[in-house]
Amino acid sequence: MIKKTDFLVIGSGIAGLSYALKVAQFGKVTIITKKKIQKTNTALAQGGVASVFSKIDSFGLHIKDTLDAGDGLCNKDVATMVVKDGPKRIKELVKQGANFNKHGSGEYDFSLGQEGGHSAKRIVYAHDLTGKEIEDTLVENVENNKNITILEDHIAINLVTFSSSIRSGLIVTQHENICCGAYVLDNKTGKVETFYAGITLLATGGSSKVYLYTSNPDIATGDGIAMAYRAGASVANLEFVQFHPTCLYHPEAKNFLISEAVRGEGAVLIDHKGRRFMEKYSPDKELACRDVVARAIDNELKKTGAGAVFLDISHKDPGFIKKRFPNIYSKCLEYGIDMTKDPIPVVPAAHYMCGGVATDLNGKTDVQRLYAVGETACTGFHGANRLASNSLLEALVYSHRAYQSSVEEFQSIGNKVNITLDLWDETDTTDSDEAIVVSHNWDEIRRLMWNYVGIVRSDKRLQRALRRIQNIQKEINAYYWDFKVTFDLIELRNLATVAELIIKSALMRKESRGLHYNIEYPEKDDQNWLKQTILKKSF
Repeated sequence: MIKKTDFLVIGSGIAGLSYALKVAQFGKVTIITKKKIQKTNTALAQGGVASVFSKIDSFGLHIKDTLDAGDGLCNKDVATMVVKDGPKRIKELVKQGANFNKHGSGEYDFSLGQEGGHSAKRIVYAHDLTGKEIEDTLVENVENNKNITILEDHIAINLVTFSSSIRSGLIVTQHENICCGAYVLDNKTGKVETFYAGITLLATGGSSKVYLYTSNPDIATGDGIAMAYRAGASVANLEFVQFHPTCLYHPEAKNFLISEAVRGEGAVLIDHKGRRFMEKYSPDKELACRDVVARAIDNELKKTGAGAVFLDISHKDPGFIKKRFPNIYSKCLEYGIDMTKDPIPVVPAAHYMCGGVATDLNGKTDVQRLYAVGETACTGFHGANRLASNSLLEALVYSHRAYQSSVEEFQSIGNKVNITLDLWDETDTTDSDEAIVVSHNWDEIRRLMWNYVGIVRSDKRLQRALRRIQNIQKEINAYYWDFKVTFDLIELRNLATVAELIIKSALMRKESRGLHYNIEYPEKDDQNWLKQTILKKSF
């Protein structure tokens, strides 16, 4: 049986939910989400949303900061569009019920924070739980919308595409790929369902779980990127993986981020002997862009052999720290660290994918009726390095543009395309009896990516990683076709696909730029590499 919906949204973070609320005015919406609806990267975002609300700030300054951080690879038209549209989208969130910190009584008298790479205070925040505030607001609105169906504990396996023909009488005309929906596994029942959709939106978030150490939750396995690539969509700039400089270093603290905003409020980085070191790496010191700070910490750790460096904000008033960072303060206390008195041990960890599924200014991919927004997309906004707190901004703006474009496309489709979809076929497959294969390959991929495709790279390491990932891919593919699909197998398959794409992209770029640093090509090469790295599957 085929399930039909007008708009299929895969993912439930800020991008997917914002989009769903808007297109629900024009048709039935189905949201597919892997775990509970609030289990997203958005909900973990601490810092805030970058946007111009101060009289001493300007769109021009924000655009310049974005372009500078992107190290030559930002699309200036995209940066201009996103920055200028940002305030409208944040005001829209307020109308939906989001509460941000304020300094006055006006509706938009936001308190503004400062983070690395920004030349002015422009971070709109809700204490140190900005993402959770936004996610909770959107979820409440979505759950109260009768046109939206939420399917939790469901995972998309593959996109359903139709590329052979559009029929008119006896005339058959060849056309480009058309996305018609997705095959989806219900994790509770183990059944695979076929969803037909007029428009499909990928909003599956990032892929930093491909690395051993990451700030991301377990769900960040690059599903949207992998599915889009397999369906024939172009992917771009996957070599640019952002490592957040300051993840809490503690054996029991899984994936806990110490926000950029802590440095924005005056915290300093010190080594194991209590000495500041960032002045050796950048005149901006702790407020340098993330790639600079992450490489500096990585270099200090390799020089000293220490397990971590330390972030110290203990010189600030304890009352201010507790009020400004209540979540970080309480979480650190759980691990015996009082940040009002003690430096916080931190290390870099994989955090954000600046590349993704290539889109135009409206979030459209090069597969018809398929859109991508949020971290799973590559819009040209971030370039070679994302400016802090620009991610939630991009997701808001692009979900709005995707809504406008896809509604227009949906209304133009009508009954022009008569497509018969194949149901999911499990013929000749059996239940898996070797789960160890999945867990072993999962662990091996994440370790080889951390060791060979991390903050500092070389062609030798990358080539070694490519050989190993291709062998792992063969094993996974054989396993995939012989056994019934499971949640873990689907994630592993996507993780391996994204890992291979990152490695191939990194091997292609013979220079160092932004987040991609290759010791064999330590300089930028504007003559040959002032361009995107594009990969597209050949059929």
